[in-house]
Amino acid sequence: MAKTEGAPLLIKRYASRRLYNTETSDYVTLDDISGFIREGRDVQIVDLKSGDDLTRQYLLQIIAERESRGDNVLPTNVLTDLVRSYTEGAQTMVPDFLAASFDMLRDGQAKMAEQMTSPMGGIPGFDQIKQQQEAFMKTMMGGWAAGSGPAPDDDEKPGEAADKSELDAIKKQLADMQAALSKMGK
Repeated sequence: MAKTEGAPLLIKRYASRRLYNTETSDYVTLDDISGFIREGRDVQIVDLKSGDDLTRQYLLQIIAERESRGDNVLPTNVLTDLVRSYTEGAQTMVPDFLAASFDMLRDGQAKMAEQMTSPMGGIPGFDQIKQQQEAFMKTMMGGWAAGSGPAPDDDEKPGEAADKSELDAIKKQLADMQAALSKMGK
């Protein structure tokens, strides 16, 4: 999920602790805010009266509620290390480390999603195999008319010479590919 460009979605907290979405002019819940974030939106939550930025405290509250519901994303040892980072003076390194780790995770997920749309695309020579397969199917189906069987072998039909040359080309490419694969295996 890519971050959205531009200003974050502004949520104002009223004195009654109700959260107001300034974009849609309605009240929202923490679940709604969590949904906005999962959709890739950045949010900023501010106190209406004081103007204080409350985003961190609400994000932590969302995480705590999700964890208490059984959506355990953060293992106990990670939570323990986070608590230790507040007491051991490591709090100067931890935020940068966590931000870099999540950036790498996000980039990895994007690359994985890209590969999932074309799972074979990362295999060397896959495009060549695909082209050969398409040419082979075209050659094999070339003698078939829609709804009829294969063309009889009695006399050479127009286009058969072209089909034979395509088939010969495919055979040569297949032999070349087998030779290349056997070299890679050694």
